[in-house]
Formats: sequence, structure tokens, C-alpha cells
Amino acid sequence: MDKILLSSVLFLSLWGVICVYSAGAGFLGRGFNLAFKQIGWVAVSFAAMICVMLIGHRKLLEGAYPLFILTILLLILTDLLAPRVKGAQSWLGFGGLRFQPSEFAKISLILTMSKFLTRNPPLDLKTFLASLGLIMIPVLLVLIQPDAGSALVYLVISFGMLIASGTPLKYLLSIAALGASAIPFLVFFVLKDYQRMRILVFLDPMRDPLGAGYNVIQSRIAVGSGGFAGKGFMMGTQSKLRFLPEPHTDFIFSVISEEFGFIGNMILIALFLIVLFRIIATGMNSKDSRCKILIAGVATWLWFQIFESIGMSIGMTPVTGLPLPFLSYGGSSLLSSFVALGLVASVYVEEVREHHVY
Repeated sequence: MDKILLSSVLFLSLWGVICVYSAGAGFLGRGFNLAFKQIGWVAVSFAAMICVMLIGHRKLLEGAYPLFILTILLLILTDLLAPRVKGAQSWLGFGGLRFQPSEFAKISLILTMSKFLTRNPPLDLKTFLASLGLIMIPVLLVLIQPDAGSALVYLVISFGMLIASGTPLKYLLSIAALGASAIPFLVFFVLKDYQRMRILVFLDPMRDPLGAGYNVIQSRIAVGSGGFAGKGFMMGTQSKLRFLPEPHTDFIFSVISEEFGFIGNMILIALFLIVLFRIIATGMNSKDSRCKILIAGVATWLWFQIFESIGMSIGMTPVTGLPLPFLSYGGSSLLSSFVALGLVASVYVEEVREHHVY
């Protein structure tokens, strides 16, 4: 395997466990419990990555369509049966196991689009529209939940894969212009009231400082109070005194900023850049066009979630609730991210290393 990529991801994951412990310490002493569960999810996710690598991306691409149908069915079940939590239906439960199908739909979308775009290059309008139709199935299903954050991730992943597959620029610009023109319609007729308020408080957090804008304001305070070197591990007052909402999930970057400061942030971003560079390099050095498109999807996915999660913590992007890859608490997000890395590792082993081009 790519040892640099693997060591960077494992370091990020262990750092995430430490930060989850610190963030959870302010919630009635739940830090140890949350950290212990996160360690378990890291172990399970690492094992899943190895399994995916051993199975190989070629076999998984062969079963891409059935896997896509399965995840679509799970998304439909989520829309119909999932309990509503904080205004959204995103989690399915079987026995004592709860998971988020929208996370695993990212994997099936990447596999399916890699196979479809290779067999049907979107070089003409007909195949381009067919590609968009395939993309919109999971997008519409998660919008029903409603989960605008995941829908946005699907669109960004697909856009990156369309670029990698050689889609003509005129088609990409046309769909981008169409999407931009549809924003007013989405804001007023599709988004829920609380989602609309998130956009408004993004523009002006003081519009509702004790309501929808509270999260952004407290997150900014946490980030700024860390200063250059941070307050030190377990010394973050925003999370310990429970001013910062969801510090172990949505706003884990704010916890890192407060406790490790600007220096910690630069180390964190450097590690993310290493991960993204190694993933992209694997795709560029592959000789298989399917692998290039697949790697483009994984890299776009991780890049966007890193950008959005950090951006919403510092008030640069609207709050979407997207987790910070490898660091935020949660099994579904962590597992899907490691499965994606298993696909990258498989490409590295089967397509890159054997040709001695890395």
C-alpha cells in the first residue's frame, strides 16, 4: 500500500479520537465513552479498507449497478421509515445498529459513474443527459429526507467525475449556469425553513444570534480564541462549557482550533493536502480510464467535505452538517471514507505499483 497515504490517514484518525475525547468531556463526562466508540469505528473502518483492497476495484466495478440499486432501495426505505431527528430522516436502524445510507451511497455512486462514464463517454448531449439522470436519482432521494449537504456532495462528486471523463466544457458550463439560475427556486420552494435560515445567518450570523446564528457565532469564537499555539489539550472552554454545539461531530475543527491553535490547523491542513495529493497521484499514474474517473470521484468527495466542514466552522460557508473526514465522530462517515481509501489502495496496488510508475 501507499505507506505515506496510510500513515497520514491513521494519524488523522487518531487525532480525531483525541479531539472527540476532549470535545465529549464537556458533555456530562462522556468523553471516554465517545472516544472508545470512535476507536472501535476506526478499527472496523480500517478492516473494511483492507477487505475492499483485497476484493479489488475491478470486482467491485463489475457489481457497481446492483450495488447502486441496493443503496437506492436503502435511501427509499430511509425516506419512508426512518425516524425524524432534528427535522431530518437520515438514519436507518436494524436491531441495535444504526447507519446512514446516504454515506454509503457516495461509494456506490462513484463506482456506478466510473463504470457508466467509461462505457458511455459523455461526449454528446444524449449521453451527457443520461449521466445527469443517473446522478439525480440519489440527489432527489436525499433531498426528500431532507439532507441538502449530502445532495450537494453527490453533485460535486459527479461534477469532478464528469470533468475527468472528458465531458465537453460547454455542457459543464451550461449545467453550472442552470444550477445557479435554479438557486432562487430551491431556496424558496425546496429548502425547509431551517435550511433557509442557515443561508441567511451565513450572510449575517447576528440576524438570529440566539437561534440559527448561534452555532456559527460560537464556532468563530472557538476558532479565534485558540490564537497561534492554542489553549492546550482539554483546555478549550467553548466545548467544555457547552457553548459550542455538536463539538464532537459538526464542529470538531473548532475544537482543534481552540486547543491546538493556528499551528495545529496548519499541521491538519498539511496532512489533508498530503492525503489528497497521494490520492490524485494514484489516479494520474493509473493506465485504466475507469480508475482515473473513480479516483477523481474520491478526491473530489474528500476535498469538498474538508473544504465545507472547515469553511462552516469559520463562517466562510453555510452550515450543512457535513463531517470532517477521519476526525468527526460517527461510524457511517468514517466507514465510508475508509472504504473509499480501500478503492484507492486497490488501484495503487493493481494499476500503479505493478507498472512501477509511482
